[in-house]
Amino acid sequence: MFEGSGCIIEQKIIMCERFALYASPASLKEHFATANDLDLEPRFNIAPAQSVPVVHVDDTGNRVFTLARWGLIPSWVKDTEELQQPSNAKAEIAAINPMFRHAYRENRVLVPADAFYEWTARDGRQPYLIRLRDAEPMGMGGLLETWQGPAGSIVTFTILTIEANPLMAAIHDRMPVIIRPEDYAAWIDPNLNDIIRIQSMARPYPERLMEAYPVSRKIDSPQYDSPDLIEPAQE
Repeated sequence: MFEGSGCIIEQKIIMCERFALYASPASLKEHFATANDLDLEPRFNIAPAQSVPVVHVDDTGNRVFTLARWGLIPSWVKDTEELQQPSNAKAEIAAINPMFRHAYRENRVLVPADAFYEWTARDGRQPYLIRLRDAEPMGMGGLLETWQGPAGSIVTFTILTIEANPLMAAIHDRMPVIIRPEDYAAWIDPNLNDIIRIQSMARPYPERLMEAYPVSRKIDSPQYDSPDLIEPAQE
């Protein structure tokens, strides 16, 4: 496994791993209909190993924001030293992959985002920002696990990916699963374990509802987190 330019490569690139979350806490609470408030500064360059909010159903049945670290550690793992902590999982095989199948059936979450980034192999690996045309937040399909370690529990997540729609295919052959708002409740329902129903929600998002444009190569550095990252690249 090789890591570079914000992407994890294993035989071939599955997906570059950056996204942005900059909508106001009030608008995010309204969009995801959570019972609790969100206390988070705008983020423009979220990278693996960082903690961000995810949306799930808690033990009382409420839809809530919970902070989780990006990079999945399955609950059954004994030693994390040599464990790959994947930030992406292929939706097509997550139901049968031992790393993801438990969370796929029982611990699905929404990962709030305003946009995500992807790099194209053309033009010297030009980064692109991809978002919804209506500028609404999106709920990316994710999987959540809680690992009990010597120092306490660690809550982690991974983002599911699917084959690209025509818009994304011009940039990359994969894209994150984006859950339609009408499917939010079903997606995070811990009692829904019908694999066919779950898979029906994890499909490429319609290209007509999305837009993409090139952005600054400053996004390559996870240390750089500034509003100018979401502006179109200068000619």
